[in-house]
Amino acid sequence: MPDHPLAYLITFRTFGTWLHGDPRGSTDRSHNTYGAPHLAADGDLQARRMASMRQQPLVLTVEQRRIVEATLRDVCAHRSWALFAANVRTNHVHAVVEAKASPERMLIDFKAWSTRRLVERGALAHDSRVWSRHGSTCYLWCAESVESSCEYIVHAQEEPEGSTHGPRSGMIRA
Repeated sequence: MPDHPLAYLITFRTFGTWLHGDPRGSTDRSHNTYGAPHLAADGDLQARRMASMRQQPLVLTVEQRRIVEATLRDVCAHRSWALFAANVRTNHVHAVVEAKASPERMLIDFKAWSTRRLVERGALAHDSRVWSRHGSTCYLWCAESVESSCEYIVHAQEEPEGSTHGPRSGMIRA
């Protein structure tokens, strides 16, 4: 096994679209260790989290998704990271990236640059919360993991209801 991953699967969500208590499960700061079970569904907790939000959940429009997609490519080019695949969804972003940087650095850069570009292009108010806290940073140790992650984010994502473009929109395959 190599001493460092071949690539990383980076995933992050838009603000307010997957709260603690959600039936899909979630991970809080106290249980964020490898193999720890997700928090169980809890409608009361989810409702309290929703009530405490200072803005509505952010669902990316087609224009916003295109801006984020272009920004991912720009960040990777600027940092000399290899972007193998990406898919910007209405409520989350996936990217498979090879880099000599930590996945946390990639996550921070992707979110910060994307927010900046969305504001610069007038696609978002400057005081908007765009992303949820942190995200997922999976280490991909072998070529099969890299390939299956690319396949998943390119082909296994459903297109949002009412979309005006095909199932493979908003993705990159390098």
